[in-house]
Amino acid sequence: MAAIDVEPMPIKVETAMRTLKLSGHVGFDSLPDQLVNKSVQNGFVFNILCIGETGLGKSTLMDSLFNTNFESSPSPHNLPTVKLKAHTYELQESSVRLKLTLCDTVGYGDQVNKDDSFKAVVDYIDAQFEAYLQEELKIKRSLPTYHDSRLHVCLYFICPTGHGLKSIDLVCMKKLDTKVNIIPIIAKADTISKTELQKFKSKIMQELQSNGVEIYQFPTDDESVSEVNTTMNSHIPFAVVGSTDFVKIGNKTVRARQYPWGTVQVENESHCDFVKLREMLIRTNMEDMREKTHARHYELYRRRRLAQMGFSDVDAHNKPVSFQQTFEQKRSAHLAELQLKEDEMRQMFVQRVKEKEAELKEAEKELHAKFDKLKKDHTEEKKRLEELRKKIEDDTIEFNRRKQQTQHSHHTLTLGKSKKK
Repeated sequence: MAAIDVEPMPIKVETAMRTLKLSGHVGFDSLPDQLVNKSVQNGFVFNILCIGETGLGKSTLMDSLFNTNFESSPSPHNLPTVKLKAHTYELQESSVRLKLTLCDTVGYGDQVNKDDSFKAVVDYIDAQFEAYLQEELKIKRSLPTYHDSRLHVCLYFICPTGHGLKSIDLVCMKKLDTKVNIIPIIAKADTISKTELQKFKSKIMQELQSNGVEIYQFPTDDESVSEVNTTMNSHIPFAVVGSTDFVKIGNKTVRARQYPWGTVQVENESHCDFVKLREMLIRTNMEDMREKTHARHYELYRRRRLAQMGFSDVDAHNKPVSFQQTFEQKRSAHLAELQLKEDEMRQMFVQRVKEKEAELKEAEKELHAKFDKLKKDHTEEKKRLEELRKKIEDDTIEFNRRKQQTQHSHHTLTLGKSKKK
């Protein structure tokens, strides 16, 4: 029985929405509470990348931000290349669990040739994106239990002793601004006076804008945080001070740095922007950074990688095409390519067999010629030896004949002498 192709009927979907009034309480207003409970149960993930020269206080600032001691070891200054060192910690505050990953650039800016200092950072970020993409592309996925190692924010530490950004800072931030949320911060800001600090901040922002570097801007579309985020956007880059030491001031013990001329309090907003950074980074915009990492930076990487693999939403005629169609086309092209390679290998094999046969025939021909020559030489040598043997035999007979004749003559001569006597 012949198969009959039936063209599927198009399905019309009503897109217009009607607004209805409820006559009683249904209960889906508890959805936000359900999401909160589920999120608290699963816990949260946050990954921070710290970029800056050795000795700018990256590890100390992390200890100060999360009010703990991560016990990181000091980095050497003599590494030939930049290395990234990532450590993951389990933190809990109240009932909320946070899986925090701190990634530090070891040896950044210490090399004489700093051209490729950013390459290790770019490769690391792309490697985390690639790992997540491969997990997404699996047939049997485990995304709910997968440890998301994609970097959500990059704290770029700027040296406070210059007149602006270094070329390595601009190049690195330009390479990373499409891959991670960048927040520039001025490290060890207690080494600059307030007047110089404002000029330094203005200079940094001017250089970032003139070089087209896009840094992370705190979102202002949410009414609840738009005012504070707008204000905080004007304070970027944050001038921060970190400390692992505690000093007693009055009746309170605070994080501070003790100098001969006075005390710099880490959490005093008139001394530095540490509180502003912690407020924006952790308390207000952490979820926005996580969302932007997935929706913007990872999505851009994902589109590029799928385009490299040959997948697209439209065909050559700009018509929509499904993922399955693209897969079938690539599969057919792959099979055709394999068939072509197989034919080429078969032809190459046949050609090599023919060449080998011709080579063997030529070798056989040379062997026969050599054998014939040896046979001919052997025959000639045998003939020569036969002639030599015959000559020797003739010479032997002649010698024996002469010998007998000589003996006969001698015997006759002896008898003649005897008779005369």
